[in-house]
Amino acid sequence: MPGENLTREEARERARLLEVEAYEVELDLRTAVAPAPGPFRSVTTVRFRCAQPGAATFLDLIAPDVTAVTLNGRDLDPGAVFDGSRITLEDLAAENEVVVDARCAFSRTGEGMHRFVDPEDGEVYLYTQYEPADARRVFATFEQPDLKAPFTFTVTAPGHWTVLSGAALAGAAEPHQDESATWRFEPTKPISTYITAVLAGPYAHLEDRYTRTFDDGRELVVPLGALCRRSLARHFDADDVFTVTKQGLDFFHDHFDYPYPWGKYDQAFVPEYNIGAMENPGLVTFREEFVFRGKVTDAAYERRANVVLHEMAHMWFGDLVTMEWWDDLWLKESFADYMGALALAEATRFTGSWITFANRRKAWAYRADQLPTTHPITADIHDLEAAKLNFDGITYAKGAAVLKQLVAYVGRDAFMEGARRYFKRHAFRNTRLADLLAALEETSGRDMSAWAGPWLQTAGVDTLTPQVTYDANERITELAILRESPESGPGAAAPAPRPHRVAVGLYGQPDASGELVRYARAEVDVTDGHAVVAELAGQPRPELILVNDDDLTFCKARFDEDSLDTVRERLDDVSDPLARALLWAAAWDLTRDGLMPARDYLDLVLRFAGRETDIGVLQGLHQQAHYTVDHYAAPGHRAAAEEALAEGALGELRLAPPGSDHQLAWARFFASVAGTEQDLQLLHGLLDGQAKIDGLDVDQELRWEVLLPLVAHGAADAAAVDAELARDDTASGKRHQVRCLAARPDARVKEAAWTAVVDSDELSNAIVEATISGFTRPGQRDLLAPYAPRYFASIERIWRERTIESAMAVVRGLYPALQAHRGTLDATDAWLRETEGSAPPALRRLVWEARDDLARALRAQERDGQE
Repeated sequence: MPGENLTREEARERARLLEVEAYEVELDLRTAVAPAPGPFRSVTTVRFRCAQPGAATFLDLIAPDVTAVTLNGRDLDPGAVFDGSRITLEDLAAENEVVVDARCAFSRTGEGMHRFVDPEDGEVYLYTQYEPADARRVFATFEQPDLKAPFTFTVTAPGHWTVLSGAALAGAAEPHQDESATWRFEPTKPISTYITAVLAGPYAHLEDRYTRTFDDGRELVVPLGALCRRSLARHFDADDVFTVTKQGLDFFHDHFDYPYPWGKYDQAFVPEYNIGAMENPGLVTFREEFVFRGKVTDAAYERRANVVLHEMAHMWFGDLVTMEWWDDLWLKESFADYMGALALAEATRFTGSWITFANRRKAWAYRADQLPTTHPITADIHDLEAAKLNFDGITYAKGAAVLKQLVAYVGRDAFMEGARRYFKRHAFRNTRLADLLAALEETSGRDMSAWAGPWLQTAGVDTLTPQVTYDANERITELAILRESPESGPGAAAPAPRPHRVAVGLYGQPDASGELVRYARAEVDVTDGHAVVAELAGQPRPELILVNDDDLTFCKARFDEDSLDTVRERLDDVSDPLARALLWAAAWDLTRDGLMPARDYLDLVLRFAGRETDIGVLQGLHQQAHYTVDHYAAPGHRAAAEEALAEGALGELRLAPPGSDHQLAWARFFASVAGTEQDLQLLHGLLDGQAKIDGLDVDQELRWEVLLPLVAHGAADAAAVDAELARDDTASGKRHQVRCLAARPDARVKEAAWTAVVDSDELSNAIVEATISGFTRPGQRDLLAPYAPRYFASIERIWRERTIESAMAVVRGLYPALQAHRGTLDATDAWLRETEGSAPPALRRLVWEARDDLARALRAQERDGQE
């Protein structure tokens, strides 16, 4: 990636000089269907002003070849001005026009113009993905968010394809004699380069429309589209996508008082997508795994709806008003995460979505905020590589949780009115943190700097612990909250007191039902290290004190001794699902922090998860229990823990209501932890139909999940995998096949998988991911041990030669986390010492984070090993 890394200082200087008036981009994509597809032609015309005539600047372009560059009618020598990632433009006039004729490459990594061939029917599908800076792989651009402009796209492609961009078509496609056609699109509104989009291929395209009549009688009509590959169309429940879309548009119009500004609203579910979705205005793209090929739980539908609403919130937060530079990435991502969750809870059937947010989304944030590389929500982003790594749990989930705290702090009405003023004041422009704070100060009457400093500009997560005393009558004398703040992280300001608005709930058993219910609640502002909850004095002694009840703030909640005993013995008796989710989350934090032995956490799961009613929480518990066995259990306890989990999962599977979401969740979990000969025989029986569990439909997706552990344990061979592919010769089937083949417990198999990922760059992003997943099986630690030193010898070369997305997948995925011993920690430390000042900071950050996860795992294993 040499020469491709734009710095913040370079972007600021370019923004000082330039004002971009318009782009015209012509793409000829006909080469995509050639047997050996070569580059595609990209012709870009950019008109821009320069505040300092005679100055020089540069365009961004990553392409195999540039055939012509013309600046203000003057031909430039491409060999002299193009260095592989930048085109130098010297002696600028006040008004400028530059034309770049280039040959750009199709992508295998999901960056730029991604090309995918459907193995089921041979059809070719294209789509673009740019964030943060990959538009330059498709056309010449000033690749930074604060140089907004209108874009006009023209695309030539095979005539039978569907071709879309963010704006509406400007008339019908123009057919050509070679059976291709040219599509011309209307100019967009002023937008940033990274949210432009083109999609092309024989996509299945379903249509609907959204209408809304405003109070003044105006009517808004938004054409809606939903697209996926043709071979997936039989699985596509577009009606549900349209339902959530309309509910979201209603919700955001009700709250934002700014009509949807982008004309149409297409949503395309595309193959081999690196992320969940991307908020391109008028043409949102999603990973096609949201088109469900088999039975999934309601949690999967909730997650899809959440992503739909998250991206829709971006139409205002991020697209209409965009951050000036990636320092303020949170201005769009935190808001979209919060508003998406709010809309999900209040506008759709997923009314319990804050439970999922508390238990799963925030777990992502808590992990990220305890890494040595943690950063403030408003981060210090020096360059594009740093920006890429900050699409993390802090920018998304912590930011959203902090905004939830802000709403509790200033009031919902003031918060929403501040957002409305922010949109109207900065529409189609760029902003910084101060712009949003100014709007919120106006509407709330509060000094927002006192809130923003400790919440947005410092890193780390506070821990809140109840301290309680009782009188002789078993009533509360004093209940206080002790706050412990973390030490400052790298690059972060010293910790400042964070104003927590926190609820404290008292739980007890009021009757013979056996349920633990909340009988008292109070809110308190925790502004220093010790806050007394005066309102709860005199209350009867509770069985459980829950700090951060209702999940108002972002913190780790601890227990007093009595409450921890209640959690250990009666967690499943807590009747409120959100309170129960918070208890599970607190128990997980204790386990991660080495304060609760892994065996105790697994015991909680085995005893109480079977009574968990929320399917999203249950599936989260399954993931955490699996991670606990693999990473936190003491090596001497691991085998027994795995067997106990499998036995418990099978028991719950047989008890679950036939055909229920819980039955499916327990079936998947059982398959993932099965290991004994008896377990594997049952999996074989489920595959060949000899074993039946009433109500369980072993569909194609579940068949692959059952086959994987059989292969990994050596109980099924390559022939069985190939036979399964013959049943499911699809893109999804191919990924499953690759994963299963790489999971075989054979040294030659592991060597071939390593070579395919590390020594070659021929695989697509999706196949790399599948190969790594199969390679790194927890039960194969001995087979994987030789690859630890090879990892450290390879990663600098990989970072240097690959695109950042591809390099990140390999560096993260192949770190030898399963070699959980001091030797791996020492090898990591040695690499960090030796590469200080030489390896790119973004690469070092990834390794540093992996090292921290390993050190945490070793501490947890040590705790679990203590009697």
